Amino acid sequence: MGKATGFLEYERTDNPGAEPMERIKTYREFHTPLCDEKRREQAARCMNCGVPFCQSGAVLGGMASGCPLGNFCPEWNALVYKGLWNEAADRLLLTSSFPEFTSRVCPALCEKACTNGLDGKAVTVRDNEYAIIEKAFADGYIKPCPPKVRTGKRVAVIGSGPSGLAAAQALNRYGHSVTVYERDDRPGGLLMYGIPNMKLEKSIVERRIKLMKREGIEFVLNADIGKDTPAEKIVSGYDAVVLACGAGNPRDIQAEGRDTQGIYFAVDFLKATTKSLINSNMADGEYISAKYKNVVIIGGGDTGNDCVGTSIRHGAKSVVQLEMMPMPPECRTAKNPWPEWPKVLKTDYGQEEAIAVFGNDPRIYQTTVKRFISEDGKLTAVETVKLSFESGKPVQVPGSEEIIPADLVLIAAGFLGARDYITKAFDVEMTPRTCVKTEAGHYSTSREKIFTAGDMHRGQSLVVWAIREGRECAAEVDRYLSSEGSAT
Repeated sequence: MGKATGFLEYERTDNPGAEPMERIKTYREFHTPLCDEKRREQAARCMNCGVPFCQSGAVLGGMASGCPLGNFCPEWNALVYKGLWNEAADRLLLTSSFPEFTSRVCPALCEKACTNGLDGKAVTVRDNEYAIIEKAFADGYIKPCPPKVRTGKRVAVIGSGPSGLAAAQALNRYGHSVTVYERDDRPGGLLMYGIPNMKLEKSIVERRIKLMKREGIEFVLNADIGKDTPAEKIVSGYDAVVLACGAGNPRDIQAEGRDTQGIYFAVDFLKATTKSLINSNMADGEYISAKYKNVVIIGGGDTGNDCVGTSIRHGAKSVVQLEMMPMPPECRTAKNPWPEWPKVLKTDYGQEEAIAVFGNDPRIYQTTVKRFISEDGKLTAVETVKLSFESGKPVQVPGSEEIIPADLVLIAAGFLGARDYITKAFDVEMTPRTCVKTEAGHYSTSREKIFTAGDMHRGQSLVVWAIREGRECAAEVDRYLSSEGSAT
């Protein structure tokens, strides 16, 4: 362990963030890392608790508790405290493919299960992870790791999001030749176009892609398999295929006036902003603008919050976020004990910025859209209605309707599953939830030599789960390719 009394001597200190009114001036990441000395103090707070729930990844109360990757958090915390940064990086990279991503966008399941959090404040595990990997990159410790021997087997990975990249990295290190196909103009999938720069600057994604290319992985862009390229051409040309295309079907809102001009899916709004930002620093105007508009966001999750922060940076006139579920409690209830995931109120960066700019929290709970209102086909307002819950199902409350001005509506209601043109092209069996079907705990599909991983397999989830699935899928593909039945 680190310092035996560290958790008693040092208070938790998070990486400080810029004030909301300052950070909304740019699309940059806005947290400043602590110096090495202060970071070592934070690592010293890890208390050698005996049962490190932080790395368990166990499912408690229907939700994960601890890191799904099984990261050895206590070990690398102790190494950071001792100043052994390279050794800490070695232990971190043993279980984590891309710490530079998870240390920025993961909701830190490790911290929610930290024993320090039972009667105090959890260890800054995610910030410590960030410090380890960024120092490793800055010091030149992270270098390409191409395999010394190639197996002669060829694998196609369809999709370059977190699960696809994790699978590709692992398969390449097993010695197989890997080609990643991406339908967009840049690799990264969700990491590139689904997560705003404020949380994950695209130079971080590009840095990892360059490293993977130097390790021997090939990327083919603007390749929409199943449309531009026949799926059977891919199947016949490779020894194995991994489908890692994500959960690409956004959940829609079926309400009167849905075809009104000015209503968009959140994923299209965020993608267009990021692409314009990369291409021209927003000068080309090739994005869905929220400037001077009354924005209504339907959905209270992370994507909805990202839409809040992005709309504010555009210069929105007002921002309202509709949340179907009731407002969570501020503290754990007796039915939600540690180390379960805390089902408590969270005010994220976008909501903080809305409070600073507009003077109030943008979220309205137990509310949904009943009708979209327009003039000459152009959106002008939405009619909302309150919801009550009967036997767990939402029911509209009569007489609770309200009119809210709206020039732009962004639907951030989650995703349903895989795009059907891809699954039909590869002729794989599906689950009722429109995910690619496999046996429990496995990644092989109903078709020989075709595997799947990530959101396409498990449904919409976290980046950390996608990385875990990519790694596990790669191990299963490697076993398949190593067997006698894999010859083509």
